[in-house]
Amino acid sequence: MKIFHWLNHCCLFSAVVMTLGCSNAPKNVPSTGPAPQPAPSFYKVDPATAGSLTGTIKFSGKKPSPKLIDMREDPACVEAHHGKAYDQSLVVSSNGSVANAFVYIKAGLEGKNFEAPKSPVTIDQSGCWFRPGVLGIQTNQTLQVTNSDPVTHNIHPMAEVNREWNHSQGPGDAPLSRHFIKPEIMIRVKCNIHSWMHAFIGVLPHPYFDVSRDDGSFEIKNLPAGTYSIAVWQENLGTQEQQITVTPHTNTSANFTFKGK
Repeated sequence: MKIFHWLNHCCLFSAVVMTLGCSNAPKNVPSTGPAPQPAPSFYKVDPATAGSLTGTIKFSGKKPSPKLIDMREDPACVEAHHGKAYDQSLVVSSNGSVANAFVYIKAGLEGKNFEAPKSPVTIDQSGCWFRPGVLGIQTNQTLQVTNSDPVTHNIHPMAEVNREWNHSQGPGDAPLSRHFIKPEIMIRVKCNIHSWMHAFIGVLPHPYFDVSRDDGSFEIKNLPAGTYSIAVWQENLGTQEQQITVTPHTNTSANFTFKGK
């Protein structure tokens, strides 16, 4: 009987301790999830202090002869291209103007965070050709890939800094949407089905870039006043750089000349 009473006493004591322990527990403790992140702060250009940058890309020396592209391995491409196809890796006009050179601000915008445009940049597969062959896009801006041809293509950006991806797209397929999250100059794009198809994409964290037109001209607008390093890239000719200073309400000129071999 003594043992029985002793056991009852121990059980009663344990119950009291457990009750007291529970009564002292904190109430309504908030969950410890991740703290909400503040909205990013984007740099806004003041038009009152912005300028512009224009220039031309030229080639001196013997103009390269156009190289004919053989599409006969896919008769549908021959028909879709509507005429002879020539290599576009170096397009020089009769007066030496260079088209399809990528011009961009390489340095001078550090510390400024620019919002990606809502509108996408489109690359189309038309006539068994990437159009355009050279393009620029901001980080996190949408790249929209379309196929206007009656044949299946394959778009394969061979990125080294960003993630490499590879996707087939048949006739009538819906557009593809992709993003590049890191700056990269330049990403080579190829079609694994048609070996002659290639393009280049320049990815930048800001909107200050352009591609030279048939007359070799380029224009970069709404550029904050400051000193910059401007670079031009051309697939066959390489890269050149200049230092420029942009002042408010002023157009700054920067011309480049590549010499032929």
